[in-house]
Amino acid sequence: MTSMPVGGITPVHGSPDGGYADLVLRNGKIHTQDPARAAATALAVRGGRITALGDDSDIAGSVGPGTRVVDALGRRIVPGLNDSHLHVIRGGLNYVLELRWDGVPSLRQALAMLREQAGRTPRGQWIRVVGGWTADQFAERRMPTPAELTAAAPDTPVFVLHLYQSAILNRAAVRAAGFTRDTPDPTGGQIVRDREGHPNGLLLAAPSALVLYSTLAKAPTLDESDKKVSTRHFLRELNRFGLTSAVDAAGGFQNFPENYATVTDLARAGELSVRIGYHLFPQTAGQELADLRRWTETVRPGDGDAWLRLNGAGENLTWAAADFENFSEPRPELTDGYEGEFEQAVRLLTEQGWGFRLHATYDETIRRDLAVFEKLAAEGLFPAGRRWLFDHAETVSPHSLERIAALGGGISVQNRMSFQGRAFAERYGAQAAAAAPPIADMLRAGIPLAAGTDATRVSSYNPWVALHWLVTGRTVGNLPLRPAEQLVSREQALELYTVGGARLTGEEADKGVLAEGRFADFAVLSHDYLTVPAGDIPYIESVLTVTGGRIVYAADTYEGLDEALPPVSPAWSPVAHYGGYQAAPAPSATGARQADLLAEAAAESERHRQWRVARGFAPEQPPQAFDPCFAL
Repeated sequence: MTSMPVGGITPVHGSPDGGYADLVLRNGKIHTQDPARAAATALAVRGGRITALGDDSDIAGSVGPGTRVVDALGRRIVPGLNDSHLHVIRGGLNYVLELRWDGVPSLRQALAMLREQAGRTPRGQWIRVVGGWTADQFAERRMPTPAELTAAAPDTPVFVLHLYQSAILNRAAVRAAGFTRDTPDPTGGQIVRDREGHPNGLLLAAPSALVLYSTLAKAPTLDESDKKVSTRHFLRELNRFGLTSAVDAAGGFQNFPENYATVTDLARAGELSVRIGYHLFPQTAGQELADLRRWTETVRPGDGDAWLRLNGAGENLTWAAADFENFSEPRPELTDGYEGEFEQAVRLLTEQGWGFRLHATYDETIRRDLAVFEKLAAEGLFPAGRRWLFDHAETVSPHSLERIAALGGGISVQNRMSFQGRAFAERYGAQAAAAAPPIADMLRAGIPLAAGTDATRVSSYNPWVALHWLVTGRTVGNLPLRPAEQLVSREQALELYTVGGARLTGEEADKGVLAEGRFADFAVLSHDYLTVPAGDIPYIESVLTVTGGRIVYAADTYEGLDEALPPVSPAWSPVAHYGGYQAAPAPSATGARQADLLAEAAAESERHRQWRVARGFAPEQPPQAFDPCFAL
């Protein structure tokens, strides 16, 4: 039996196989999310699924000579998290090239990281900070300037993406991108210029993020071998936070099939550590219907396996039907008459049995889309048992929620307001921000609901930041937005982040609940999500993550139990030096840690006094201090 030292379970000796468990976890606080058995302390895994769950006596018969037994040491265990809207495929292809500012507490530290990275980055490569942060998380409450980027890295191109609002470039990046005074502004974007007309290093999404995407696309990319290494390290980074599944929402500059080849190869080799359900997104305006028709003739939703499977189309079906989420700009007005082509796309998908998801930030967009669906419903195409949903839906109205429910739709919400909440409130007011999106109303309407992040560009991939927002309604800058009536409990939030995502892919019989016969996907947490102060939730990590019975991440007490990964490549990668998300002490731990340090200092002082006494350097009894203030 390979294990940590544990007591209370004795291996059963018998045949080499004997139906024994591959893995047993004991001495934990298991939150199962199973109404039939809400809590347990131990579970057994065989063949990637849970075979027994209960207490030590319930799993004792599962332990054999080859069983790995791990002691949870009283920690909280939850079902593996499932991000219902994550750009995991695109994120993996670029992860090791990116300097992540996720979790960095100050602009000063962020610029210091950039300055150090400039010394490691070879000529011809860019430093890219691609989302996952907001100025509100910094102590300075501001973004860097192009001049600060140039001072930190005079000769290395630097591209810093701030949400889907803007990008800041140093002088070297302006040159590398080919921007001059003669470069025209792209449609829906602005190249900000100085008084002489030269680009000054600031790009604005006004409101389209195309100018940001297209500029980033000019930076060098990885070769095929390094893309695999990058993706594996990104998946390990997601495992670090207890993520075992993700629904990839496709996105701009993510072409099928070429940009899906890396995860396909990793799945074929059994090297994925996060289960991925992916979507297909037509990339070229004007040929969306041709792409969708070609895909529906060659693949079908559900094709694949438990590790990699097609889930449907979207989050765009036609470019004209997509709005934008730059809350620093006015709401975009969509093209008149886009409904004709959009209706053809939806009709094609529903007739072919495909589900789909739709990027829709504003109720104005949602109402127009629903009108198309209601027209098709008259022909019997809605509701028809196919999974379809709106993504984002920050300003969806109560009437639209009723219409979505009637048509059998779902909604996937993300914590974009964690990062853009202040900009939204400044533009639309506190009352609108209080219900952006109206999560409690969605639940009351009985709409299938799932939660996610929309990472890696518009928000961080850390799911605990999203769970904190669901529970507290506060931004990463601690600005309160949503009132109590729009908040959800910790248990509800966790269900949206587990069972919710499984519903969107039709895998609720396998994922989201820890019970016999279900996937052995779970996380042992660094701190108890159900009891820690709410302000500590974003600081939770996993210390042991298991996907399909495999230990895919291990830290703290369990370091070294997980699968080995190849070294980060290239060696100059920012991830090789800094890692990904920048962890910090939880707020409640700060004062306690100070008290601990004082106690340690006092103990050290006493030990030093005793050492001096033993050597005759000090009297046995210390002199009594006299304070006249306390004299009677």
